[in-house]
Amino acid sequence: MASVSVPGETVRGGLLRRPRSTAGFWSWVTTVDHKRIGILYGATAFFFFLVGGVEALFIRLQLAQPDGKILSPSTYNEFFTMHGLTMIFLVVMPLSAAFFNYLIPLMIGARDVAFPRLNAFSCWLFLFAGLFIYSSFALGGAPNGGWFGYAPLSTVEPGNNMLFYSTGLLMAGIASTVSAVNLAVTIINMRAPGMTMFRMPVFIWMALVVQFLLAFSLPIITVGLFESLFDRRFGTHFFDPAAGGDPVLWQHLFWLFGHPEVYILILPAMGIVSEILPVFARKPLFGYQFVVFSGIAIGFIGFGVWAHHMFATGLGPVANTAFGISTMIIAIPTGVKIFNWLGTIWRGDLRFTTPMLFALGFIAQFVVGGLSGVTHAVVPADYQQTDTYYIVAHFHYVLFAGAIFGLFGGMYYWWPKIFGRMLNERVGKVQFWIMAVGANLTFGPMHILGLEGMPRRIQTYTPALGLGVWNLVVTIGAFTIAVSVLIFIGNAVASFRRPKDAPADPWDARTLEWTVPSPPPPHNFDEIPVVHALDDFWHRKYAETEEGTLVPVPAGGSGDPRSDDAHGSGHGIHLPSPSYYPVIAALGFPLIGYGVIFHWWMAVAGAVVVLAGLYGWAFEPAAE
Repeated sequence: MASVSVPGETVRGGLLRRPRSTAGFWSWVTTVDHKRIGILYGATAFFFFLVGGVEALFIRLQLAQPDGKILSPSTYNEFFTMHGLTMIFLVVMPLSAAFFNYLIPLMIGARDVAFPRLNAFSCWLFLFAGLFIYSSFALGGAPNGGWFGYAPLSTVEPGNNMLFYSTGLLMAGIASTVSAVNLAVTIINMRAPGMTMFRMPVFIWMALVVQFLLAFSLPIITVGLFESLFDRRFGTHFFDPAAGGDPVLWQHLFWLFGHPEVYILILPAMGIVSEILPVFARKPLFGYQFVVFSGIAIGFIGFGVWAHHMFATGLGPVANTAFGISTMIIAIPTGVKIFNWLGTIWRGDLRFTTPMLFALGFIAQFVVGGLSGVTHAVVPADYQQTDTYYIVAHFHYVLFAGAIFGLFGGMYYWWPKIFGRMLNERVGKVQFWIMAVGANLTFGPMHILGLEGMPRRIQTYTPALGLGVWNLVVTIGAFTIAVSVLIFIGNAVASFRRPKDAPADPWDARTLEWTVPSPPPPHNFDEIPVVHALDDFWHRKYAETEEGTLVPVPAGGSGDPRSDDAHGSGHGIHLPSPSYYPVIAALGFPLIGYGVIFHWWMAVAGAVVVLAGLYGWAFEPAAE
């Protein structure tokens, strides 16, 4: 392409001309700013959260009374599969990624992630993977074999339903893998001077553990997804016992990923809670090193407990005993975290703000999910519980009453930093209590239903089972949760009608992201900070007397940085330029997916688009 000379810079002409818009739609499409990408991740994940919630409400309407007629059996299979698939892969994972992308550079004192274009590519590929999976509703039927995709059901059922499952998850897996590498490199290599590993916030530690979990677990399920795809599309027999295959192989491959995935989903919320509690207890985190090492231990041991999902498959007493013991062991580092959180709030100067309420709600409800999880380690009890609603109750207490509560706490905590506006505290507290009541009303009775013998994954049940009353209670609870989410949406919309007047440090916080204006400038920091201690920002603001009383540092530091000359225009700071190529490269992957399912020429066209995007990306200079 020709070059066009203009004063002060060289601009490539034609198709390779750089995006110039700094506002509007195209500025978001071409952005490589980690903060904007974090917002894109969050908005997309919240959209899928609403979609998955609607699916859950239809499921609960169907089961609210015996012999329900709301959904046909085939539609019910699609809805409960897509609900699980959505909430796991398209909601909790990317909501955590939203916090990671936005906050990691700010909290470690960096100006951006290590590979900004790769960051944009992972965001767009995640979006296109989600849209690809949901397009199945209009193209012959959505995935219908459960979010776990057990073989041989997933490989022998007619139709393309489970082809969308395996192909879409392969795309989402690529997005998560490249993001994991990017964020891990960022944390390891781009910390501010003086920020040693044990001066990093706990949230950053949990983020780092999650990236390693993703990097080591996603290749395992990738193998299983390729084998499932090949069984359906090319007639291989990886999971066909009649031809020498083994359907239990899929379970091993899936749960070798699936149990680390549980900690991929819950560790970010644990990191968020570990940041919120010290701020609103006005105390340092109790046992910082213990919390960090327990998170590392959870990640390590999490790879050794996968077969507790498979006690009923006939692995034998030796394997069942080994995995039962490992399941009990992994409860130990989890308990360490809980006791350290309780130690943090013990005798603290507590402020019951909305973020604090969600953090405390996380602890209380996660304990319930953890205790019910330990019962699965008892193999004879697990034989009774498996494939009943007791299991559904357990993992919803962990992943909704746990992870989602932690993520909502993070939303309320960092909302003023991200958008420069405060959410209404009174409305937020109302939302918390309604959501807490709704969650316990929904998932608590599921324990009773499971112990009374209600199977999972059934479309209806007879009145003779006597399960109608508790199912109706569960359905009422689900709609109560829906009301709380609508309240949050109203709170968020109302906040955007107010001016950006949030102070830089509205909570009197402890970490570096609160040292910059709200919202932060594109370059984050005019000067990269030098870190001298854990909770460095707190020590800049306060000193401790001999009696242990906190006093403000006379030189200040707790004021609004927007009034400080240290935060100016950022003139002369190098930032990576916007680019079209990440979104172009990502756009080719769904075309390849449609080609695999329908016509090979579409796959060829998609590959051309991917290669064109990668070619332009490779030869694009870092900045102009």
